[in-house]
Order: sequence, then C-alpha cells, then structure tokens
Amino acid sequence: MEKVLSVENLSIRFAGRAGDITVVDDVSFDLSVGGSLVIAGESGSGKSMVCQALLGIVPGAAKVTGTRIDWRGRDLLTLGMQDWRAIRGAEIAMIFQDPTAALNPLITVEHQISDVVCAHRRCSRQEARARAIEVLGLAGFPEPAHRMKSYPSELSGGLRQRVAIALALAASPSLIIADEATTNLDVSIQAQIVTLLRRLKDELGLALIFVTHDLGLAAEIGGDLLVMYAGHAVERGPVRQVLSDPCHPYTRGLLRCAPTLRSSRANPLVPIPGQAPRPGSIGAGSPFRSRCPVVVDGICEISRPGWTAAGPGHAVACHRFARDGREGLR
Repeated sequence: MEKVLSVENLSIRFAGRAGDITVVDDVSFDLSVGGSLVIAGESGSGKSMVCQALLGIVPGAAKVTGTRIDWRGRDLLTLGMQDWRAIRGAEIAMIFQDPTAALNPLITVEHQISDVVCAHRRCSRQEARARAIEVLGLAGFPEPAHRMKSYPSELSGGLRQRVAIALALAASPSLIIADEATTNLDVSIQAQIVTLLRRLKDELGLALIFVTHDLGLAAEIGGDLLVMYAGHAVERGPVRQVLSDPCHPYTRGLLRCAPTLRSSRANPLVPIPGQAPRPGSIGAGSPFRSRCPVVVDGICEISRPGWTAAGPGHAVACHRFARDGREGLR
C-alpha cells in the first residue's frame, strides 16, 4: 500500500551537563494511507516524544535528528515555523491525553472548533459553525447544534474527549495521532472511543497512530504494532501476530502483567522486575538487559541488538532471539 509517512532513524536528545541525553534512539517505522500504527510501551518509553516530533512540538531544548521523516514527499526534519503551521491541524492532527488540559476552559465548544476551521480554511463564521456541528456529530457528541455553547467544565470526561476528537477532525487531516487518548476514561467510555476512532479511520480514510500502554487496546485498534522500551524500538509487526507470538522478552513481560479474565489470586499477574533505566544511562548494550530474564552474558552488556526477522513483517531486536530463536525465550 502507498506510504503516507516514513520515519527513518529518528532520534531525540536533550543537552545535559555531561553531554547529550538521548530519550528516543534510532526509531523507524512506516504508515500506509488509511492504515493504523499502535505505539506501545511503559511510561517514559519515548512514545509521546516520537509523536511530538511528527508535529514539530518537541520542547525547545530538544534536538531532533534522523535520516528523514517523509510526509507525503516532504521531509519534516527540514520544515520552518510557517511550514509547520500549515501542516499542524490541516494535515496531521493530535488528540491529546488529557482533554481538560487540551481545551480552553474560557471558550465555548463552538468557538474552539470554529477557530481551528477558520485558521485552515477560507470561510465565514457561519460556515465554520456548520463545520463544527458536522465534526461534533462525527465524534458522537450528542445534539451538537444545541450544545455548542457549552464550556468544557460543563461536560463529562467522555464528552470532553469527543470535543478533542472533533477538534482534530475540524480541518480534515490525513493523519490523526491519538496520544493515550483513553487513559483518563473509564472502561466503558474507553471502548466507545476506540470504536469511534476505528470507524472514523475507515469511513474517512484517515491514517491513525494510537499511543498506549495497554496491549488490550492495541489489539482492538489493529494494524501494525511498534513496541518501545527506554526510547528504543524493540519489536514491530502486525498487531495480532506480535501479540499472539511475542518474540522480545519485554513484549512478553508486558503481556504477563496485563490483566485478563483468567487473572486471580491463583493465577496472579507477573510484573516485570526492576525499573526502566534513566535516560542517558543505557550505554552501548541492549536497553532491556538489566530486567531481562534471558540475557546473553557477554553480548547484551556491550552490543546493541539489530533487527531479526520473526515472521512476515514481524521483526525483533533481541540478541537471545537472534541466537536461539523462540526456544531461547522459554
């Protein structure tokens, strides 16, 4: 399928007293037109930083480097401020994790969405209002024409998230990035939002990047999965293939500590031991080596693993898998 986005060797660094501190290291992935990519991992794995780089909104002290971030034939690494303003919202839009923080509490729903429309289209206020009603309807906001005068504080968390989705849709982007967009919602509302995002992707032909720490939600989104740990990509491939046959010890650890219907005192969750390393402390070896149950002595400490094929479109960055295959992970 035609690629809409191709990220090659993306790295993000911050200047520290003892030198640059790397928070995202050499991450690559592709996204097809109308496709979906789930980026999963623990908090601090670099998921949100990758997404911020795709919108040019990384903190000012960050240094973003890479071979290329190709967006419809344009290299996002070379854009200036005016170019970014034309792309944000109109071509690439983001649904942020906390809709309460993303929405202005002093402005009505109508004006917040209308302002986005007017910023990217030549239209009257009446046309912008009509578009606001349209996208609120697409986002499943009940009775949008009658509740446009509401302020964010008058809405529930689920409705605020629907307004945030409508904001992302307002200028008809080709790619929507949902950055932990269901984290602060209860389970039933999470399911509604995930179903809504899948429907919008299919009906509008959108490409979707969905960021989560919940592998159960990853399975619901579908498409491709990129597993990140401590700023590094460690496994990638079709979501269902990776989840049914995980080939990196970290992916396996995430699945073991995820609750299921079979979880009980007799069948408890198994947490990943230890803690993720501090940014800048990994060195040259495997980033997961300090917590890995199948570490390869003498290799994982000194050498960064390369990618090894684990199936059609499925690859893993693990010394143990490269040497012993699936048997080595048992």
